[in-house]
Amino acid sequence: MIRRRLSDLRHSWVWVLTAVVLWCMLWGGVDLKNVLGGIAVAVLVFVLFPMPPTGHELTLRPVRFTLFVLRFLFDVVVSAIQVAYYAVRPGPQPPSSVIAVRMASRSDFFLTFTGVLCTLIPGSVVVEAQRATGMLFLHTFNAGTVEAVEKARASVLAQEERLLWAVGRREVLEEAGLR
Repeated sequence: MIRRRLSDLRHSWVWVLTAVVLWCMLWGGVDLKNVLGGIAVAVLVFVLFPMPPTGHELTLRPVRFTLFVLRFLFDVVVSAIQVAYYAVRPGPQPPSSVIAVRMASRSDFFLTFTGVLCTLIPGSVVVEAQRATGMLFLHTFNAGTVEAVEKARASVLAQEERLLWAVGRREVLEEAGLR
């Protein structure tokens, strides 16, 4: 089993390299001991805690990925401004809701990643993810009306769609009804 995991590292060289770079950044410099220590720690972590296979679901589309990242950053800034406004303005707290959103993709990876993205945007947090049904339950800020709830639900689905177009393989896009 260990030999198989060590041989699988050949396919994970980008992740190992990324881990070594992060290790060197953590220790404040690039020198021989930091690089060798980073390699040792990365190999140990990747052998003892293997990542689930996701290669069959992912393909990078650079232009769409760049647009996805830019839109995500825009959403973060806009939401942070809205939350800050509601935090300092006088008056009652805005209403909030827990909403259920059925994801278009049935992939665990995209369900999880969409949930993480939604949680990183101020004003919403995932309270439950149901893998069997492909549902995300989110606590959303300023969603007291049916229109606001539908707008929040559409925002989550749009986030998932942008993610799917940025890194999803053709088969995943077809399964989600986007092709």
